[in-house]
Amino acid sequence: MLASAFLLVGGCAVSRKKVAIPAAIQPAQTATKAELIALYNREASAVETLNASVRLSPTAGSVLSGVIEQYHEVNGYILAARPASIRVIGQAPVVAKDIFDMASDGQAFRIYIPSKNRFIVGPDNLRRTAAKPIENLRPQHLFEALVWPVIPQSENVLLEEADALPFRYYVLTLAMSGTQGWELDRKIWFDRATLQIARIQIYGHGGKLVSDIRTSNWQSVGGVNYPKDILLARPADEYQLGIHITQLTLNQPITGDKFQLAQPSGTELVQLGGEKQP
Repeated sequence: MLASAFLLVGGCAVSRKKVAIPAAIQPAQTATKAELIALYNREASAVETLNASVRLSPTAGSVLSGVIEQYHEVNGYILAARPASIRVIGQAPVVAKDIFDMASDGQAFRIYIPSKNRFIVGPDNLRRTAAKPIENLRPQHLFEALVWPVIPQSENVLLEEADALPFRYYVLTLAMSGTQGWELDRKIWFDRATLQIARIQIYGHGGKLVSDIRTSNWQSVGGVNYPKDILLARPADEYQLGIHITQLTLNQPITGDKFQLAQPSGTELVQLGGEKQP
């Protein structure tokens, strides 16, 4: 009956045409939820430490704010180790002069900015938004993008298919029980052409997207698969950071002192979040 109604409206005429499938669409592989969880856990658990030379490409602002600022690409070095230690050093091109030095131990962050003679400390859970979006960049944000937690057996996981042609994806959605009921924890996207992890979205309270991490250019490093290109977006903080890895060493020992960032003598101490310096 519904088909007849459409025929009447269209004057009893039906037009048919064949739509070509875009050649760029690759055959989609199939996998079960259990297989995808095992695949993700294998990739996540394979990385204990990371030592990388990188090129960092920061962008601040958003379409909503009406201002987007593209900053110069900088070279840098990143050290990371489980459970939550990270050190990030950014250097100006050519002269190789440090323009920032950041560290976090999972509890507090420390940032040294030589050009401003300023040393900033604060708790990792600080949610204060800076007037300049680029100043919202924190070392622990990079840790989340580089070293991922495994999915515990107790986690509630849903599986869905998602198409954004020419790409097709599997999406694992992880949910956790909070004081207000069930909430989104994270979403893990797999490119069905390769079954490689393409995207990880991390959510906060109320379903707020906190981090949007896109990965590409996966390569084998010492027998471990790892993406050489990572794009980190922090919507609420209004910045994006492209991370291109030029050299990478995984799972080699890194001594604890490499993650220590002490306040240089004569610098201004800025304490954020009402926390005293540890």
